Amino acid sequence: MASIEERIPGAQSAWTWRGSAMPGALERGEIAVPKPLRGEVLVRNEIIGLNPVDWKVLTGLPSCSEGHVPGVDGAGIVAAVGDESLRPWIGRRVAYHQSLHKQGSFAKYTPLAARALMQVPDGLGLPLAASLPCPALTAWLSLDKLPIRPGARLLISGAGGAVGNYLVQLALQCGYSVTAMCNARHWDRLRGYGVQSLIAGPIDPGAELPGELMGRYFSVIDTVSGGHAATLVPALEANGHIVCVQDRLPAWPSDPFGRCLSIHEVALGALHVFGSDAAWTRLVNAGETIMRQIVERKLQPEPLLRRDFSALPELLAGLQKRTFSGKPLIKVN
Repeated sequence: MASIEERIPGAQSAWTWRGSAMPGALERGEIAVPKPLRGEVLVRNEIIGLNPVDWKVLTGLPSCSEGHVPGVDGAGIVAAVGDESLRPWIGRRVAYHQSLHKQGSFAKYTPLAARALMQVPDGLGLPLAASLPCPALTAWLSLDKLPIRPGARLLISGAGGAVGNYLVQLALQCGYSVTAMCNARHWDRLRGYGVQSLIAGPIDPGAELPGELMGRYFSVIDTVSGGHAATLVPALEANGHIVCVQDRLPAWPSDPFGRCLSIHEVALGALHVFGSDAAWTRLVNAGETIMRQIVERKLQPEPLLRRDFSALPELLAGLQKRTFSGKPLIKVN
């Protein structure tokens, strides 16, 4: 069925990948506006949310070629749909997380599977909505890997970062006794969330885990690296859980029938390839709940840092080098 369009131009401005791993090598130009297929909508982006994955994938993806539009997070207005059943979406404010293998958010228009759309509630601006999908949904999915056990000790490493910001707050809502490991500059903010146990981190490569952490935790959620996650394994009690958000453990971390650990990986990209409609419904519902909680001031977002569309490569390079604090956003114009 032909797409149902509302004043959609034939061309759009976009930043495209030209084969370089450097953000500064992204190229701005005019490309065709794609038509949404059946089951898809076309979102007119107003704000792009930048994430570490956006610079990491510039090393190249097997399914991508020169001219690919990167970007996983965005927020805007549904401008067109691919079939009549989706017509009620037209004009709605939405936020989304896009597959790495599809045309991304670094453009005026992005085609999205309708099942991935999160409707933005009244009272929440599109800039804040665009800042949420990757970090907030990753945090939710990390906790969803664990059996909820109120009162159990949970160590979150990298707690001061974007994912950690939501991880800490959602874990406290679940009733965990949270220990936050991060740079001390984040401690006041985390104390404000209700964290009482704080540890300086990350741990230097090759350093030993402090004795007071050994065998103490029901679960560790690591947002630093696979190697750092491996360093934290001795902090787990028997039958504990370790969740890796960045990278994965380089090897199985304990002897057979030793600690008897459960190991979990977290990547939103898996849902784009292997996720069922039911799994997407759970994720979208979680995202919309998080947005409502922010409106109700039950969750605190990161500070926002906004720049114009022309500054996208520069801001992405700054994110790669960690030259600023706050959530980087790009206004599409």
